[in-house]
Amino acid sequence: MAIKIGDKVRFLNTVGGGIVRGFNGKDQVLVEDEDGFEIPAWIRECVVVGEGPQVHSSNKPKTNAAEMEKQILSTRQQLDEKEEVIEETPEGERLNVYLAYLPTDPKAIQQCGYEAYFVNDSNYYLYFNYMNRENNSWTSRYHGQIEPNTKIFLEEFEKKDLNQLERICVQLIAFKKDKPFTLKNAISVELRLDTVKFYKLHCFMENDFFDEEAIICPIVRGDLPEREMLVSASDIQTAMQQKERKEQRKAPQTQSIVKKKEANSSILEVDLHIDELLDDTTGMSNTDMLNYQLDKFREVMDRYAHNTGQKIIFIHGKGEGVLRKAIEKELNTRYKQHYYQDASFREYGFGATMVTIK
Repeated sequence: MAIKIGDKVRFLNTVGGGIVRGFNGKDQVLVEDEDGFEIPAWIRECVVVGEGPQVHSSNKPKTNAAEMEKQILSTRQQLDEKEEVIEETPEGERLNVYLAYLPTDPKAIQQCGYEAYFVNDSNYYLYFNYMNRENNSWTSRYHGQIEPNTKIFLEEFEKKDLNQLERICVQLIAFKKDKPFTLKNAISVELRLDTVKFYKLHCFMENDFFDEEAIICPIVRGDLPEREMLVSASDIQTAMQQKERKEQRKAPQTQSIVKKKEANSSILEVDLHIDELLDDTTGMSNTDMLNYQLDKFREVMDRYAHNTGQKIIFIHGKGEGVLRKAIEKELNTRYKQHYYQDASFREYGFGATMVTIK
């Protein structure tokens, strides 16, 4: 719906709204709030909620360019002074980012178009770029900044445009303003949308971000970027064959990762770095790799569970400490009868844990 002077609007991404009093170029409107301030706002971030008193151009005060610029600068200064402190949530310290798609008319799902939104469910500001791929090249559909714990309107598109969205990519950088924060890696996630779902009303589900039902596509969950799984029939057959061979030689494999620390030593050494356990990790998420490493840890612990006094050094590396914490959790719960400590700092730094079987 086109916005015109006199319309009553509300803002999509922030609290507030008011009456449209004028335009600032092609993409912005000047919205008068309840305090009488004229606030510049992007047209795409406003939605009409009712009709206000119409202001005819013949009755509207004339404003030259210099006065308009002065007015805009004054309004921005007032907004800066009124800017609210963004409330942070404990769970928001981990990045959770989504794309959301809503039908413009759920009652006419076979004919209507769609709206796309970017959802930032975290305490971080995000610079992001939303793209689609066609003919082996990428096209930016929207790029900009989004505030913490909010959502932003990206675009409205028709059914005929769905084919353009089969391959999408989101790149983003997270940061906080005027305060310390945990550094997050730059993220780039490519996904393939199942465009068939857009024709089926039951695929639009209840969600935490909208009153309306929507298709929610995760980009980042719990700081972990989504990874696309593109598996062909031949890949599945190959994987099944590899699994069968792995099961057949499971015991020898477990033995092969356990080595004596030295030729004349009774201390065993197990390197749990993923590149020591697997030749190829293609298609595996961070969670898949962590679970595989923990499975190997459990195999070794169960194998030597009755060797009282046996010392085993598990090399997990320093990194971000995820594997180390997971191993300590296992030792404090499943294997709490055994004793553990940091291995020699001189040899391993903080990258290894020594377990003594009790």
